[in-house]
Amino acid sequence: MQNGAQNNALSTQVAGRLLGFVRVLIGGHVHELAVQGVTIEKDSNANVGGFFVADDQLGILVDETAAPTEIQAQIERGTAEAVQHLSRRYLN
Repeated sequence: MQNGAQNNALSTQVAGRLLGFVRVLIGGHVHELAVQGVTIEKDSNANVGGFFVADDQLGILVDETAAPTEIQAQIERGTAEAVQHLSRRYLN
């Protein structure tokens, strides 16, 4: 997401409140991942939130109803997932 047009496209695909951005540098490529807060229904004890790819747009979803420490954990988990995804793309 290098420019505002791409950020607007992402927000129309994933209806969430923009909380900020996480910048990831992989193999000389810089990616700014939008962190969006959404209400996530918890059906089980599975981890909620995390990294997503939607039509070549990358981002991180977090449960905006969670406690701040859980939101931070979701961002960290999503960032780690993004690094794995992008590493496979650029370093293999």
